Amino acid sequence: MAWNLDSDRPIYAQLVEILQMRIVSGQYKPGARIPSVRDMAAEAAVNPNTMQRAFAELERDGLIVTQRTSGRSVTQDEAAIRRVKEQLAKNRIEDFITGMRRIGYSGQEIINMLEDVFKEENHE
Repeated sequence: MAWNLDSDRPIYAQLVEILQMRIVSGQYKPGARIPSVRDMAAEAAVNPNTMQRAFAELERDGLIVTQRTSGRSVTQDEAAIRRVKEQLAKNRIEDFITGMRRIGYSGQEIINMLEDVFKEENHE
């Protein structure tokens, strides 16, 4: 699994986002055990403390849970997963709209363009 990290944003925030995406997309299934901090840090080529910080945030968000004897796993709370998924989607939509407005598109022009793209994709 590729960890495409860039130097423009804090590494731990990028780790959180990548792990959130893996959870909400089903790559890490509800209830599935998550590799250890050290293993994940080695895979991502980051400091274990940075990965630990990302795990702590995911735990605060309710996406992962820690059991003393069996380590960390993805929550089985599907509402928590859905909530994060919706927030990630909303953030992407807001970023897209902001970018489109910066290059001069109005709200209606953005909607029209999206409809055209959907039609093309669905061969309507």
